Order: sequence, then structure tokens, then C-alpha cells
Amino acid sequence: MRDKIFNFRRYSSLPKLPECDFVPNQYKGPSFKKMADIRKSCLNPVLTTYYSKPLAVHQGHKQWLFDLDGKRYLDMFGGICTVSVGHSHPRISEAVNEQIRTLGHCSNVYYHPKIHEYAEKLASKLPDKLKVIYFVNSGSEANDLAVLLARSFTGKHNIVSFQNCYHGMTYQTMALTSNGYYKYPVMQNPGFFKTMNPDVYKGIWGGSHCREGPVQADRSCSCKIAECEAGQNYLNQFQEELKYEFPANGIAGIFAESIQGVGGVVQYPTNYIKGVYATVKASGGVFVSDEVQTGFGRTGDHFWGFESHDIEPDIVTMAKGIGNGFPLAAVATTAEVAQSLTKATHFNTFGGNPISSIVGLTVLNIIEEENLQENSKKVGTHLLLELEKLKEHSANVGDVRGQGLMIGVELVSDKATRAPLESSKFMTLWENCLEMGVILGKGGLHGNVLRIKPPMCITKEDADFTVEVLQLALNQL
Repeated sequence: MRDKIFNFRRYSSLPKLPECDFVPNQYKGPSFKKMADIRKSCLNPVLTTYYSKPLAVHQGHKQWLFDLDGKRYLDMFGGICTVSVGHSHPRISEAVNEQIRTLGHCSNVYYHPKIHEYAEKLASKLPDKLKVIYFVNSGSEANDLAVLLARSFTGKHNIVSFQNCYHGMTYQTMALTSNGYYKYPVMQNPGFFKTMNPDVYKGIWGGSHCREGPVQADRSCSCKIAECEAGQNYLNQFQEELKYEFPANGIAGIFAESIQGVGGVVQYPTNYIKGVYATVKASGGVFVSDEVQTGFGRTGDHFWGFESHDIEPDIVTMAKGIGNGFPLAAVATTAEVAQSLTKATHFNTFGGNPISSIVGLTVLNIIEEENLQENSKKVGTHLLLELEKLKEHSANVGDVRGQGLMIGVELVSDKATRAPLESSKFMTLWENCLEMGVILGKGGLHGNVLRIKPPMCITKEDADFTVEVLQLALNQL
């Protein structure tokens, strides 16, 4: 049980949650035990629950979540980087209520206004050539469609992605993903290959001048401030792999998260993605940017993560924050690439339905009008710099990285070897943070990276509280 993990009596005062005047409704649903019984007998047995005693959530408001007893938690994971503008945003609730009273569902064999309004608005956020939008229901589905587009357009079959990447859990995207935790012992779909992950913290090359963003890895290197030798070394490696592994006419394309999410918020070395982009394009392939976690202003400096790499992808996939938790996703591409999918019929029953369209449209308006991209940069940079200070005082903080409000803190047992923190110690720290009121995610191949991706409406006070809690939890180790 969580109450046995942390010895609160040792402390006269614990970090105090920032003020919140919202009062949740009294919970009147099934008991925790009843839900546990139903989960065991009626739900997918593989469903993962966090924490030794799973957190049962009743209500949400902005950056806050409330459990069945009304206890308040600061959600610094945003429903796995999904809640972009805040839990239960009243403008979204009002828009959905009005739309469902007007028209709840209409497949796209007919016209309905909302899909057209939304497509135009979303396209306006993208580079001029990316104006064709396909609406689907999840990030996995979006990446699955992007594979079809890449292969159909180029007439080639082989797709490359990075080791440590995550692009979904459909049967096809399972082969695109590179993490054994998400792979079943069945024959994988053919035509998917992995290239070396250019991790400047744990990879072959990397150092203290390699990342875009306010925080660098503590690792010596010979790179000059204005250039990154590690990026060029990784690019040379990628180019050699293309020569040896693939036909002379090149590959269909490459998939890249702008910053790896599930893999532990891994950032690429400066100019590496730009070099990969140029190499793939020269070979006749397409570049697919997976913006499922990095899109919609989360990285602060840009609306899309790929903008930080100074490229314009051929295909962009997006989900999660696009609908603030509503099942909505999209693929954006060029008219030329889209034309290749007219060789047969493509249809999605629920993609772009009136309710999902009004949700997506409202999310875009909220991000603009509430300046959430700017808030991601301001609060995220402050949080990153404060978290970096923990490296000086804790033997277990190996690396802090990220941009805006997409942040990773890698916990280690030994800073010199970068060996991951033991699972039991990580879980203790994780549970203690929850007990003090902070919900954090976890990721990385060894599950030793704290993933911090909150609703973009969090405040500086929330950031400072998170650091205080993490500092205290680290002290316990």
C-alpha cells in the first residue's frame, strides 16, 4: 500500500499543493473493489495500471485530477501527453453539448459543415504544401495510414524508423515501433527496419553541445558550440546503413518522432534530422513526422516539433493533444502524395465526424486564445532549468532533457556508467510523488525515465511544487 512506502512522520512540513478553488462533485459510482472485480472479469487482462494500488480517478479540472475520495492531484502527465488544454475544459464541454444536440453523427459520404471548418483551420497551422487532411481515431491508426501513403506514393516497400521509437500498437505499427515491451511473439509485418538511435546521453556519440533546447547532457565532447560532430557521425552511420541494407533505388520512407516520447523523451543531436531528411528525399523516399506527442505547441518554440529541425515533412501524423483526450487523430500530406491513395477507396466511418471535428476546432481556438504555446515555453523552460539543478544534488538524476512541456528525467544508479535506477527504487520514488500529490509518467526501455507532459495550462507555481516533491522523493533514495 502507498501509505507504507513513505515515512511522512519524519517531516514537519511537506510541499503544499498550489491553491485551487474548484470543488469536485461527490463520487456516487461503484466502489473501488467493484471496479477491480469488473476489471478482472470483464476487461482486457493486459490492461496496465500504474502504482501498487491503482489510482481511481473521478473528476478532472484544468491541471487537476480528483480521486474517488476527492483527494486532489497535480497531473504532470496529462493522460499520457494527451490532455493539452486542461481537463474538462468548459469551452469543449459546451461545444460538444451544442453539437450533439444538433447532429451527433454524419459519415463523410455526405457533407457536414464541421469537418470542412476544422480541416481548413488545421491546414492553416501547417506548411503550405501540407493541405490534405485525413481524419482518423488514434495515433496508431494515423501512423498505419501514413505507411500506406508512403508505400503507395513511392512504389517502394521498405520503411525505416529509429531504435527506441514508438509509433503505435496495431499489428502493422507494432513492427514500426522499436521496443520489445510492445511486441508480441508473432511474425512481424515485413518491410520494417530500424536504424541506430542517435541518443546523445547514452549513445556512441554525444556531448554537452548537441541538443536544441535549454538543457544539455553532462558528457564531454569535442563539438564546438555552433556545430555538433555527434550529429554528423550518426548521419554517416545512417547513410552507410542505407548503402548496405536496402536496394539501390532507396526506401519508401522514414518515420521519426520529433522528440521520442515513450522511449524516454530522447532528443536528437543538432542537424541530424535535417541530414536524414535530405538523405531520404535524395533517395526518392518520403519523410513522415510523428507529431502525436510533440505537436500543438507542446515544445514551446514551435507549433510542430519538426519545425525545430528546420524541415517540411511529406506526411505528418498527429493525435493525443489534438482532441484533449477525445478519440481524434489526423494525417496531413501533400496533394501529390494524397493522389496516390486514389488507386482504391479509402474510408473511415468515424473520422472527422461532427463531434470530433468540433472538439478539434475548439482545441485549436483555445491554444491560440489562451496562449498555451507561449505558456509551454515559459513554464516549461523554467521547469527544465529547475529540474537540471537536481542533478547537482542527487546521485540518481543522470539526465534532464526536453523542450517546452515535453520533459524527461532519467534516473540512474550510477552516473558514470549511466546504469538505470533499479526498478524497485524507481517505483518507490514514483509512488512517493503520487502520495505527495504529483502524477508523473514513466518511460524508456528500462522504465527509468520520469515523463513530464502536463496540460499546457500549468503555472510556474505548479512547476515549483513538482520540483519540491521530486527533490524530497529523491532524498529518500
